[in-house]
Amino acid sequence: MTAPGHATAEPADTAATAVPGQRGATGLTVHVHRDTDDFAALAEEWDALFARCRTATPFQSHAWLYSWWLSYGTEGRLRIAAVRGEGGQLLALAPLALTYRPFPVLVPLGGALTDFCDVLLDDACPDQAAHALAEALRGAARGAVLDLREVRPGGAAERIFAQWQGPRRQLADSLCLELPGAPVADLIGRLPSQTGQRVRSKLRKADKLGIEARPVPADEVPAAVGRLLGLHRRQWAGRGVNPEHLTDRFAEHLARAVTAMTVRGQARVTEFRLGGDLVISDLTLLSPRLAGGYLYGADPALRDRKVDVSAVLLRNSAGHFGPGTPQGAVLSMLRGTEAYKGHWRPEPVRNKRLLLAAPAQRPALAALATGVAARRTAAGAVKRWRARGAAPATAAASSTPAGAETAKGGGGAGRA
Repeated sequence: MTAPGHATAEPADTAATAVPGQRGATGLTVHVHRDTDDFAALAEEWDALFARCRTATPFQSHAWLYSWWLSYGTEGRLRIAAVRGEGGQLLALAPLALTYRPFPVLVPLGGALTDFCDVLLDDACPDQAAHALAEALRGAARGAVLDLREVRPGGAAERIFAQWQGPRRQLADSLCLELPGAPVADLIGRLPSQTGQRVRSKLRKADKLGIEARPVPADEVPAAVGRLLGLHRRQWAGRGVNPEHLTDRFAEHLARAVTAMTVRGQARVTEFRLGGDLVISDLTLLSPRLAGGYLYGADPALRDRKVDVSAVLLRNSAGHFGPGTPQGAVLSMLRGTEAYKGHWRPEPVRNKRLLLAAPAQRPALAALATGVAARRTAAGAVKRWRARGAAPATAAASSTPAGAETAKGGGGAGRA
């Protein structure tokens, strides 16, 4: 299993030095799992901890990350740091993988296809769990830099950063747009009067055409994912599209992950039909405090019928929220600042990139931070060239992160 950009040579093991089953002064035990079978066996406990971690997004679910590992992981590089209490209950997890740039770096599982990365901490004892997990990661980082990308503000990884004893840097990462977690009627109510009237009119038009929505049950998800990707391919034919979305491994990952997540209430595929024909297919990922539209496909013929697909999709995602929605829940538009998103007056929220290292790895951390800054500067230059219509093809290609949707600006597989 080889992920894009991962080195394939197997080096000396310098990245996970915590002793399996090591017991700290607090009575908590730490173990670093490196085996795919162990990863699979953690599913039930992982889901229970996921439910007890208020900052968790759907991208921290076991189903999403385990499926990603099967499709994109590199054998021998798995590093999942787990902290358990005295009774054996799982209290913290950091799902990581080892890579090289060229020095050893520990990165979150999920890669460019994952809009939010984070660790999991039990809400009942977040500080204690964070302290133990930070100790475990300090052991793992003796020969490596920790590069925690795409951490949402307020994410659990910020507790690790706060407790870190050693070199650390906080950098800006992708920009996301968020709306309050509320039904679509409330979201429309936030808009200026004329804008709200236009949105209501567009939704009424879609309803009048007879477009009918149907949530897909779990046993039908694999076939439905295939149909979604087929529509997505047609929708982007002849235009810039994330090439990874066209691969077999992405299709296998998505079908496997979303099937398991649908069973657990962490995902929902909705198919929209008109006269019996599939015209829109939508994948929304779910957690108690966050819903995000991840990927969709739409029949290009809907453009001729003036159907506002984005309004139909947002109404569908907002349907996750209701009277029992926890305070502070959000409807995330994920990464990217496309113009259609701005019509809903979302709040811009910048993800964070947290770099952590042991004192001996200070030069490597500094080199990594310098490289990030250089790439950001180059990307800014490319945007300015593009604005003047003069961006060199090679420069434009180098500025696009692996897994980014070139025509839509969203996350690794975010909505177009």
